[in-house]
Amino acid sequence: MTVDQGAHTSAFQVTPWAYWLGGLVERHKARVIRLADWETRSIEERLEGQPVRAPIYISGLARAGTTILLEILAQHPAVGTHQYRDYPFVLLPYWWNWFVRYAETKAVVPQERAHGDRIVITPSSPEAMEETIWMAFFPELHNPARSSVLDRGTENQAFEAFYRTNIAKLLLVRGAERYVSKANYNISRLAYLQRMFPDARFIVPIREPMSHVASLMRQHRRFTEGLASNPKGREHLRRIGHFEFGPDRQPIQVGPPGSSTEIAMLWAHGEEVRGWARYWATIYGFVADQLEHEPELRAAVQVVRYEDLCRDPAKTLGDLFAHAELDPPAGLIETYKDRLSAPTYYKAALSDQHLETIREETRHTRSRFGYSAE
Repeated sequence: MTVDQGAHTSAFQVTPWAYWLGGLVERHKARVIRLADWETRSIEERLEGQPVRAPIYISGLARAGTTILLEILAQHPAVGTHQYRDYPFVLLPYWWNWFVRYAETKAVVPQERAHGDRIVITPSSPEAMEETIWMAFFPELHNPARSSVLDRGTENQAFEAFYRTNIAKLLLVRGAERYVSKANYNISRLAYLQRMFPDARFIVPIREPMSHVASLMRQHRRFTEGLASNPKGREHLRRIGHFEFGPDRQPIQVGPPGSSTEIAMLWAHGEEVRGWARYWATIYGFVADQLEHEPELRAAVQVVRYEDLCRDPAKTLGDLFAHAELDPPAGLIETYKDRLSAPTYYKAALSDQHLETIREETRHTRSRFGYSAE
């Protein structure tokens, strides 16, 4: 496979201030949670008028279009999301955003994000940040020896109360009515989230596995090169719960016991294509099984195929907003109709043998999502 050589290591640098504060939060999570309780009490009356209604969750494997869908939905005036600037005090959204609002004085120049995928960001860009909340209350979530699945039978009252209040505080900060989250690890928690929020809407992006595996491999190589001599960058990714690419890559454990270990072993032995293809089949097979056996969840989930998004953006985005129960802002769909296209910023050259490996590993799951079995 051909990818761009030499990742831009500067894109993975963490500012000393963000690294120091992130470490402070990491070492004192219990104290930060107590501070968050004080924060809640300080604005209790305002929170009473801030319901959490029909949150929207975008979740799937990375490189399936999750970020662009978040970017599009975040432009709706009723929507509130996490932003890059929310780190490291994601647990304290009200006080931290008050501080940031008055502390930022420099004009910000938009930059392409570390992924090198044409998506330009600033500190106020929407981003996946809520994993830090999950890890604070479920410390074993990213233990590869344990299942990552949280289902309808999961109970953690402390987390559930904190999480709901944290969303309400974020909506209050943003002046918004609907919470939109991009969190790829939530793919293993859809049923649990629906138990907490019966009116939640779920958007699951999926991508044809030939191009998806190529994109995942390119991104893993980029992160591995960019972090090779950057221990602070690696630590930062661990702190925010980003184990999708790079030297600390870990698969989400949703299959039978040991399945994620098998995938990790394939990667460790250099079988990147087979490992990623099996991972794709495992994750989306898990989703397909849930949708097949849980009608209530199936009614709340909209599967968005990446190819449909690129081929017919107007219809796909129209369906997306309808499912999210939002009226698209005037001109938004027209804008993205002309901007969305299949990526041309890298060449995904897979050998015939690689393609056959992907077909072999993903054939059954592909067909469940309307892709050709051949």
